Amino acid sequence: MNKNKIIYWTTTGIISAMMLFSAFSYLTDANMKAAFVHLGFPDYFRIELAILKVLGALALILPMVSDKIKSFAYFGFALTFVSASIAHYASGDPISAVVTPLVFLVILGVSDTFYGKIKA
Repeated sequence: MNKNKIIYWTTTGIISAMMLFSAFSYLTDANMKAAFVHLGFPDYFRIELAILKVLGALALILPMVSDKIKSFAYFGFALTFVSASIAHYASGDPISAVVTPLVFLVILGVSDTFYGKIKA
């Protein structure tokens, strides 16, 4: 396996695992439910976001998914990370809660960049 594929699959694996873990937490952890209340989001948004995170993670890791669907998943995850950072900032959360989604945004960007390289 060449360097580009290793970087792509590593970063994509990190993003997909994190999204699947957070989706599971959104549906099962009472603290996550409280966090959504703290951020001012309605409860249905937590469930909707969990479902979309699972679908997005699957879109990124399954090879038979079209490039167009993968691009929607990348965009959706980027929007999620930016929105999470803004929501934590606006709620007065610690800087670590503001920066963490931006770190994952960078990892997502690396995944997307290297997806383009291995598809070229």
